[in-house]
Amino acid sequence: MNNIYSFDQDGKINLRRESAAVKQHVVTVLHRIHIFTTMSSFRKALKSKQRDHKERSQLGFRKHLGLLEKKKDYKLRADDYHRKQKTLMALRKKAMDKNPDEFHFKMIHSQLKDGVHMLKPKEETMTEEQKKVMRTQDIRYVEMKRVSEMKKIERMKSELHLLDVYEEKKNKHVFYVDSKTEVEDFDLATHLNTVPELLGRAYNRPTIETLEKKSIVGAVEPQNIKKLAKQRELQYLRLSQRIDREKKMFVISQKIQTRKDIQDKVKKVKVREETRSAPAVYRFEAKRKR
Repeated sequence: MNNIYSFDQDGKINLRRESAAVKQHVVTVLHRIHIFTTMSSFRKALKSKQRDHKERSQLGFRKHLGLLEKKKDYKLRADDYHRKQKTLMALRKKAMDKNPDEFHFKMIHSQLKDGVHMLKPKEETMTEEQKKVMRTQDIRYVEMKRVSEMKKIERMKSELHLLDVYEEKKNKHVFYVDSKTEVEDFDLATHLNTVPELLGRAYNRPTIETLEKKSIVGAVEPQNIKKLAKQRELQYLRLSQRIDREKKMFVISQKIQTRKDIQDKVKKVKVREETRSAPAVYRFEAKRKR
């Protein structure tokens, strides 16, 4: 394009090496571009100073008819209308495609009442008294199993004596002396008359005389000792399992008793919600018995 025209110092267009028709066409196009750019900037300048056109409000003599509907209001109303029409069309189509002979259980489990389909009330196969008796039997069964577990736990405790339980010892043996010198020179093995290897044992700690005069009763070989330790560990595991089972049964019996108590027609207020380890707590109204 630069080979076709150029501008001189006065802003005039100088065309080069082209025919008169082409030169005329180029001049016309450039003139139109100049007019278009000038007019567009002029329109923008006019728009910046013109006043805002606001939507007209409801006329004074029509105020009793309410607010004048604008296009945005009409759009919302039209969308709502079309949405409802589509819903009705879908329901009509579903009703037309429905098989009148199709069976479902609500046909026999519902009845028409005041023009509305209501589910028929189910006949109670058990009375409230029967439910209470059954819950009482459940409580008795759970309590019986819990007592049985408690007896087994006591028997296992009497056999094991809980000697090897790895817990912090609650009891402490305190020795009293007369002076600080005796505290510094105090030897526990000498005071207990036993060997230093047995000081860490709170049970079965024989004295030196006993070790010298009597022979060791029980397993001596390492294999037998290891086998007995394994059996003892298994017994402790069973004991802990039975203790957990007894606690769970106690919680179950409490929950059953609570559900049985809330069936009574007495005013009550729930104090605490039920949890996994505890039943719900209710406060019942005090009622005087004759």
